[in-house]
Amino acid sequence: MSNRGMHEIIFLVEEADEGGYIARAVNESIFTEADTLEDLRRNVREAVECHFEDATVPKVIRLHTCS
Repeated sequence: MSNRGMHEIIFLVEEADEGGYIARAVNESIFTEADTLEDLRRNVREAVECHFEDATVPKVIRLHTCS
């Protein structure tokens, strides 16, 4: 699947066993973690920007919290 034209990427967010939070992208190999949700949001955005080329960075990043 080509990343061209991707407008949205979804991350599943879970509390880590050792504390903090982890986020895994759906359909992409992107994973990040942080101590707080605020830091996690920042880390997710940074990871997405690093993973995609400038022209293919999704415009929408959704975080879905798993219960």
